[in-house]
Amino acid sequence: MTRSIVFCLLISAFSLLAPPVTAEIKSLKVESDNRPMILFEKFGFTHRGFASVAISSVSVTSDLSQADPSRLGFFLLSEGSLNQVLTEFKRKPNFCVVDSKYISLLFTFQDLSPPPHSSLNKSYPINYPDEYSLFFANCNRESLVSMNVRTELYNTDDGNHRDYLSAGQTQLPSFYFLFSIIYLCFLVLWILECFNNKGSVHRIHFLMAVLLILKSLNLLCAAEEKHKVKVTGTAHGWDVLFYTFQFLKAVLLFTVIVLIGTGWSFLKPFLQEKEKNVLMIVIPLQVLANIASTVIGETGPFIQNWVTWNQLFLLVDLICCCAILLPIFWSISLLRETSKTDGKAATNLAKLTLFKQFYVLVIGYLYFTRLVVYSLKTISSYKFEWVANGAEEVASVAFYIIMFFMFRPIDKNKYFLIDGEEEKDAERTLREDGDFQLAVDNL
Repeated sequence: MTRSIVFCLLISAFSLLAPPVTAEIKSLKVESDNRPMILFEKFGFTHRGFASVAISSVSVTSDLSQADPSRLGFFLLSEGSLNQVLTEFKRKPNFCVVDSKYISLLFTFQDLSPPPHSSLNKSYPINYPDEYSLFFANCNRESLVSMNVRTELYNTDDGNHRDYLSAGQTQLPSFYFLFSIIYLCFLVLWILECFNNKGSVHRIHFLMAVLLILKSLNLLCAAEEKHKVKVTGTAHGWDVLFYTFQFLKAVLLFTVIVLIGTGWSFLKPFLQEKEKNVLMIVIPLQVLANIASTVIGETGPFIQNWVTWNQLFLLVDLICCCAILLPIFWSISLLRETSKTDGKAATNLAKLTLFKQFYVLVIGYLYFTRLVVYSLKTISSYKFEWVANGAEEVASVAFYIIMFFMFRPIDKNKYFLIDGEEEKDAERTLREDGDFQLAVDNL
C-alpha cells in the first residue's frame, strides 16, 4: 500500500470515527511513533479562537537515512478543506501533507531550538471560524518520533475570558444541569407514586428509583465536568465522578430492562437459568464497554490503538443491545404458550400487550440513541454539536417516563383488571390471531 493511500485512509477514518474531543489542556507523550499522521484534537473555533502547541524533549531516529525536519510538523485541517487534501493525496503518490496549500501549517521541526533542548512553544490565532483537527505529520519514511506535547485550544469571544469547550459544546454545562434537575423531579414523583401505592410496590420499583438517582448524579457530574473544562481547561477530578456514575447508570439501566423483560418481581419472584445467564453476559460486557468509553474519552485519538478501542466499544454496545431484547422475547413467547392452556385469556392478552409494547419501546430507544443520534453527530454543523446531545437526552427522558408509567405500582392495574365481557373479547382476539391456538373450555 502506498504512503498516499495510507494518508487517505487515516484522514478518512479520523473524520468518520473521531468524536468531538473535549478540549482540555492536555499534556501527552509520544514515544518511538512512526505513524505518518497523528490526530491530537478536534475543535470548533469561533471568529476569535487560538491554538497553542508546545513540544519538548523531541527526538527523531531513523535507520534508513537522516530525517528531514521540514517533513515533520503540526498543522490544522478544517472540515471544509478535507476533500481537497484527500484529492491531493490521490493525485500525487509521494505527496507530503505539510506541503498542502489547504492546511494551516503551524510549524515544522526546522523551527525547533537546537539540541539538546529541542523544544518549541507557540500560540496561533484562528482567523476563519470552522471545525479544525490538529494533526502531526511525519513524512519521513520509517522514522521514529518521541516528544512531549502540550495542546491548548480555546475561544475568547470577548477577548478576556477563555472558553475551552468547542463552539458547539459551550452550552452543555447548563444543558446537563437542567436535565439533572428534571430527573431529580422525576425521582420525587416516583417516590410519591410508590408511597401512595405501598401494597403494589415490588423490588423492581426500588431498583428503578436507584436508576433515577444515578442518572441524575451522572448528569450533574457531567455538567460540572463540562463547566470546569469550559472555564479552566481541566476537569479537576469531576471526570472521575462522571465516569463512575456513568458506569453504574449504564449497568443498572441494562439490568432493569432485563429484569422487567423477564417479569422479575413484577410477575414472578425468581429468574430462570437462561435469564441469569443473560445478566451474567450483559453486566461484564457493560463493564468492558465503559472501560472502552473511558479510554476513548480520556486519552483522545492520539494513542495508537484508539481506532481499535472505538470499534471495541461499538461492538460490545451492539451485543448488549441485542442481549437485553432476549428476555422480553422469551416473556412474549411464554405468554403465547400459557395462553393455550391456563384459560385466562384476558389476563394473558393484557400481559402480552404490555410486553409487546415494552419490546417496541426498547427497540425504538436503542435505534434512536444509537443510529439517529450518531447520524445527527455526523451531519450537524460543528456549531450545533449540542443538538445530538439534546436529542439523546430528550429520547432518554421519554423512554424513562414511558417505561416507568407502564410498570408503575398501582393497586388496580388496567392490564389485569378484567370482567366476563373482557374475557370473551380476549378469547375471540386470541383465536383470530394466527400465532395463537387457544384451547377454550366449553362452559
